[in-house]
Amino acid sequence: MGDPEYVLEMNHISKSFPGVKALDDVTLKVRPGTVHALMGENGAGKSTLMKCLFGIYVPDEGEVRLAGKPVHFDTTRQALDAGISMIPQELMPVPCRPVMENLWLGRFPVKKYGPFSFVDSKKMLTDTKGIFKSLNMEDIDPKIWVRNLSVSKRQLLEIAKAVSYNARVIIMDEPTSSLTENEVEHLFTIIRDLRSKGVSIIYISHKIEEILKISDDVSIMRDGKHVGTYAAHDLTMDMIISKMVGRDLTHRFPPRHNVPGETVLKVENLTSAEPKSFKNVSFELHKGEILGIGGLIGAKRTELVESIFGLRPIESGTIYLNGEPTVISSPESAIAKKMALLTEERRVTGIVPMLSVMENTILANLGHYVKKSGILDEKKCVDDTQKSIEQLRVKTPSVNTRIKDLSGGNQQKVLIARWLLTEPEILILDEPTRGIDVGAKYEIYSIIADLAANGKSIIMISSEMPELLGMSDRIVVMCEGRVTGIVDGKTADQETIMRLATQFM
Repeated sequence: MGDPEYVLEMNHISKSFPGVKALDDVTLKVRPGTVHALMGENGAGKSTLMKCLFGIYVPDEGEVRLAGKPVHFDTTRQALDAGISMIPQELMPVPCRPVMENLWLGRFPVKKYGPFSFVDSKKMLTDTKGIFKSLNMEDIDPKIWVRNLSVSKRQLLEIAKAVSYNARVIIMDEPTSSLTENEVEHLFTIIRDLRSKGVSIIYISHKIEEILKISDDVSIMRDGKHVGTYAAHDLTMDMIISKMVGRDLTHRFPPRHNVPGETVLKVENLTSAEPKSFKNVSFELHKGEILGIGGLIGAKRTELVESIFGLRPIESGTIYLNGEPTVISSPESAIAKKMALLTEERRVTGIVPMLSVMENTILANLGHYVKKSGILDEKKCVDDTQKSIEQLRVKTPSVNTRIKDLSGGNQQKVLIARWLLTEPEILILDEPTRGIDVGAKYEIYSIIADLAANGKSIIMISSEMPELLGMSDRIVVMCEGRVTGIVDGKTADQETIMRLATQFM
């Protein structure tokens, strides 16, 4: 018999894939009407465990009990029908359909006329408005196409969809990764309301401050095993980090030994050709410098670096490389000028999920591996990929493993390796540690610090204030497409950055 104290029990769950045991005898027990955080480094097995619960994977061993009764899900539909819903980390809406159709996809209300059935659009609209009203999301138009929503609004739509199933257990996988501070507070209000109605939330996040703020219980996983479950009020940030990584991280950021030198990149009065984007942006980047770019969502930081890299058109202004004015008309042009760009959304504009680690690694430098016969030099491809794996400590069963099977932190390392093979002098990193656990973050930071110490020039966009302050020599702060200040990383503080980030001009 299951324990009536728990709405959900996952007992002794194991799951293996070729070359790796993802879950090893994991037990998770969730109390009704609680927020149960699930934490661990990338690759610890959190998402795999939830996929075993949600019918995406079938466990090799173990059992699942819901309200004390054993259940077995071969499909996500079976899990949904049983009262379990899941908000995935990577959003996959149907962009060219309205919001309300995305909300009710696969279960449209119908009306009958004789032998014929038709979608009841009027009821769909009414039901959508009702759910949005209950969640205080009335600012989202049910009829607008999803492609016209911001990433944060799409995240809220997924939350509304999960709630619409009247689930007893809702899994939230990194639900705040694309939300502003106000939207995070809005989400927490929704979670508290659901908790008060007896709904249980399994909350996966790498943001320890959030976990301590919203959770009742915290389960920590490491290397596919269950480390322990603890009351959230008994934990501190240092305790969580130590249990997650199996060692003490006394410093969140590695020591840096880079010495910024001469100016290698100068941007002067750069203005975007796109409406409502950045205007009159000027800054300099020095050799061996880590230049942070801070600002709130809507500051147009990504648009700026993508324009510098030739991905977006520029209306006016000048870019200087090593003192000479230059025109960068395309990414190919930027790569030829020894520049590289690690994009913000690694799964959307970074990795090619169905290709191998090797294929993803050599992708930006493909011409370098083509023989005179026009055939790829496979030995050189494998050798260089293997060197990159060793250099960046990528955890992968082999160079032929599909990159989609790696953890987020290891995917990010492969993308960095891809660009390092082009031998860039200027490396632009857009949110390099988004969705990555604290242990993998430290490894990424160490890579960045080593690159700067070896004379590479780094531009790093980050929305995480501690990261921006902990890793930058100088920080360019933007607000609504304009530079509002450039501050020294050693003397800056959060208040200064936030004041500049909200200093509308």
